[in-house]
Amino acid sequence: MNKAVSYHFTGIKGTGMSALARVLKGSGFMVQGSDVEKHFFTEDGLVEAGISIYPFSPDNIQPGMTVVLGNAFPDDHPEVLRAKELNDPVIRYHEFLGEWIKKFTSVAITGSHGKTSTTGLMSHVLSDNIETSYLIGDGTGQGVPGSEYFVLEADEYREHFLAYHPDYAIFTNIDFDHPDFYHNIEQVYDANRQFAEQVKKKVIAYGDDPLLARLQDLRDIWYYGFKETDDIMAKNIMRETTGSTFDVYVKDEYYGRFHIHQFGDHNILNSLAVIAFCYFEGFPAEVVAESFKTYHGVKRRFNDRPVGSNVVIDDYAHHPQEIKATIQASRQKYPDRKLVAIFQPHTYSRTKALLTQFAAALDHADEAYICNIFASAREQDHHEVSSQDVIAKMTIPAQLLTMDDVNKLLDYENAVLLFMGAGDVMKYAHQYEALLTTK
Repeated sequence: MNKAVSYHFTGIKGTGMSALARVLKGSGFMVQGSDVEKHFFTEDGLVEAGISIYPFSPDNIQPGMTVVLGNAFPDDHPEVLRAKELNDPVIRYHEFLGEWIKKFTSVAITGSHGKTSTTGLMSHVLSDNIETSYLIGDGTGQGVPGSEYFVLEADEYREHFLAYHPDYAIFTNIDFDHPDFYHNIEQVYDANRQFAEQVKKKVIAYGDDPLLARLQDLRDIWYYGFKETDDIMAKNIMRETTGSTFDVYVKDEYYGRFHIHQFGDHNILNSLAVIAFCYFEGFPAEVVAESFKTYHGVKRRFNDRPVGSNVVIDDYAHHPQEIKATIQASRQKYPDRKLVAIFQPHTYSRTKALLTQFAAALDHADEAYICNIFASAREQDHHEVSSQDVIAKMTIPAQLLTMDDVNKLLDYENAVLLFMGAGDVMKYAHQYEALLTTK
């Protein structure tokens, strides 16, 4: 790493790329980037950090730069070809990050679900008490010169996390979430197993996941959860409309009592994972508990707000397990309101592979609207599946929702409108709010 070198991020508006750019900028490096001219929510943080963003062009690449290439872009991207002409180094996002974390005591959080929320909580607790740099999958990143710790979200997609050799790793679960790359769940397990074997110190894993249970032969693995057999266990749980309170025991010894403002069992489990790491690193329980009180979540993870007489929730849930968890959290916080799920499926391959599971998860709501499938840039529509196929398998009242008929949602009063998806589902929420204002 050289502070005399300018680092150019090709595809800087991606969530991981924007976070990494902010880490480097905060650490004192010269950073710029390029992307499409469409506005993304990650752009605001980049502008705030003083990072210049340009439209894609080979002219962005100058002699002596290092190009960090987003994983969504091919090796023959015009900016990459220009860098090669100039003999400028080009390095993929995950490979760059794998080198970067070697300077710190690093903790990587992985899992098919929950990694962004857990990374956000871990980053908050550590930053509250010690100099910490971090990279979160919601596009948030912070670089602090002289940091002792680095917290990172480690994505299993295309085995990118195998570029990392962290000191600690947290595994929230193993699930089948990327059918466009992995052919079956065993391939997902094998990748996670390899990553776990690369961890230098301790593996912290959710104890009730059957695939994670198969890692128990690792040299230093600790399980967290609700069972008596777990090494780090939550007991005496109180689930209320203000959050959840619970005691934590480590190897049957009382560690402390904690309260979180978040809802649902999945957030208790995420907190347990963070508590486990803090225990190993010697943080007193009361210090961790105090930091929990000031944590209010990450972007697009159960972000709720009143709109008229209703409550609108924005959540990234795009897998059946995430949908069930988010609905459970909504029930805990708003037990007396009708729950209306507005879900936008993300990728054709995922919708096709998990069609029955999506329908079953959405059936936990009272009513549902299914938007057309969000077309990811990484695949094409072969017309093998549609949102109507999800609706056909559901048992609660459900119908298709398009931007032309969002006015259907105006009929609800004192309800929870839960907008879920990894695409641009919030455009439906914004349209609903505009119509409500006009009305």
